[in-house]
Amino acid sequence: MNRERSIVLTGGTGFLGRHVTAALQQRGWSGVAALGRADYDLRDARQIQRMYDDLRPEIVVHAAGIVGGIGANRARPGEFFYDNAIMGIQLIELGRRAGVQKFVCLGTVCAYPKFCPVPFREDDLWNGYPEETNAPYGLAKKALLVQLQAYRQQYGFNGIYLLPVNLYGPGDNFDPASSHVIPALIRRFLEAARRSDPEVVVWGTGKATREFLYVEDAAEGIALAIERYDGPEPVNLGSGMEISIAELATTIAELVGYRGRIAWDTSAPDGQPRRLLDTSRAEAAFGFRARTPFREGLRRTIEWYLAPPA
Repeated sequence: MNRERSIVLTGGTGFLGRHVTAALQQRGWSGVAALGRADYDLRDARQIQRMYDDLRPEIVVHAAGIVGGIGANRARPGEFFYDNAIMGIQLIELGRRAGVQKFVCLGTVCAYPKFCPVPFREDDLWNGYPEETNAPYGLAKKALLVQLQAYRQQYGFNGIYLLPVNLYGPGDNFDPASSHVIPALIRRFLEAARRSDPEVVVWGTGKATREFLYVEDAAEGIALAIERYDGPEPVNLGSGMEISIAELATTIAELVGYRGRIAWDTSAPDGQPRRLLDTSRAEAAFGFRARTPFREGLRRTIEWYLAPPA
């Protein structure tokens, strides 16, 4: 593929976007425009049109989104639905009109049914309703898959749809009001260790399981899909590793040196009971396999949080 083609990366200044930009540049892509919220408001069709007029991209990678953990999803479900849906719908439609040659849309594991056979296969995506705490977000993102497939059928629009599992790594969001589980636990256990707290309370029962993908691995998977995949079917991006929240909490506590007790607030929701993706389609379609061992990824994430680059 010609790596001089111009790429617009929405969400390019965010957690995942910065790593995608780096991965593309390392692979020789020279025309990447990494956009953030300060550049264009992607909820406003006029600003999206201005972006297409200004930058004239041949490829669009849509990584922007309003995201957060269970607490943020429960507090702001309307915002999570509307903002994520309207950004994607307008970007795709105006991109089609602008003659974009390829549109790469990042979905979410939250789109899968609450009770889904494990490992989650892409063909099971429509076999049930998502877990309630993040259903508005998941459904908004899943609607974009429908749009891309419809546009492919009617207009021949080349849009692909990737389903990354929960991401973590350097540069993650550690704000306790909106962070996901790994950065939230790292911060909580580090602060507890510094204060010598005898106990840390964690939401849920600890029995739910999750799969995590190191952000640099995710960025590599996205880059490979840009270069090698043009199919209509959604594709999972994951690590193939499943861990309970209880084991995750214990591991993070160990890595940061917290020696107190972990207590479980069973009145708080667990979220989806299990999450583990079947990643065979990604390997077959564009040769992606995650490479970073989980403990190593956690160690790098903790080191970044303790001493982020200036």
